[in-house]
Amino acid sequence: MVAGVDVAVVRVAVGDGAELNVRVWDAGNGGGTAFLLVHGLSSNARLWDGLAARLAALGHRVAAVDQRGHGLSSKPDDGYDFATLAADLLVVAERVDLDCPVVAGQSWGANVVLDLAVQHPEAVRGVVALDGATGDMRTRFPTWEECAAALAPPELVGMQLERIEVGMRRRHPDWPESGIKGALACYEVRADGTVAPWLTRDRHMRILRELWAHSPTDLYPRLRVNALLAPCAPHEETGRASARVRAKRASVQRIAASHRRVRVHWFHADHDVHAQRPDEVAELFHARVEDGFFG
Repeated sequence: MVAGVDVAVVRVAVGDGAELNVRVWDAGNGGGTAFLLVHGLSSNARLWDGLAARLAALGHRVAAVDQRGHGLSSKPDDGYDFATLAADLLVVAERVDLDCPVVAGQSWGANVVLDLAVQHPEAVRGVVALDGATGDMRTRFPTWEECAAALAPPELVGMQLERIEVGMRRRHPDWPESGIKGALACYEVRADGTVAPWLTRDRHMRILRELWAHSPTDLYPRLRVNALLAPCAPHEETGRASARVRAKRASVQRIAASHRRVRVHWFHADHDVHAQRPDEVAELFHARVEDGFFG
């Protein structure tokens, strides 16, 4: 149970025999809009717990999935291309009874749901890109070698869980417990109290390369459903924005100005705003249903 709402955990078999772990919140009233929540790279479904519980309390049926290689899902060596990831989500939506859901993705997950919506517009009601899919990675890193050198994951295998948790709570003093517990669920905890990320380093790099080659800016002109972009910028950048944040703002503005189906809502928050401010983000999603944007 999360925040007073019952959660069902189911296993969904997808096309190549992999099984995905899916957390489902049912509003129980037969109404509302369905939401499918998709995490970012090296994350997991439990970072959505607080937000999903709030959406369910607002009357929506919600599912959050551990994508392949992540969390408690299967960890095959293949299937990390966007076409396969989108196909996985189609199966999940069907098996857990999400009728034409709004698909919301954070970070890498935003690229996945945008790709899904473009390839299968009949299957989704709308898209939320939560601090992701607002620019092409190759603009920042012209070569794969530059990207790999800058964004390779830290070596965390063998670290003590207690040390990771202490550091996490220190860095995120305003996160609710659902966010902290969700972030800790990114790791397998061994008998000796040490951890290993559920997503292995080699699979992380394989996904990162797919992400580097992906071009969300080429997809927006092909979008046939509405998309809510919800990018994040840190509080301290106000008045003296870093070059990276300025570039993000410029890219978001270009996308919104060029495509009538796009609406933008900025957060001054952490990259994992869904874990940091679950109720606020859930209320935003709900508001876009209520005003007909995701009608």
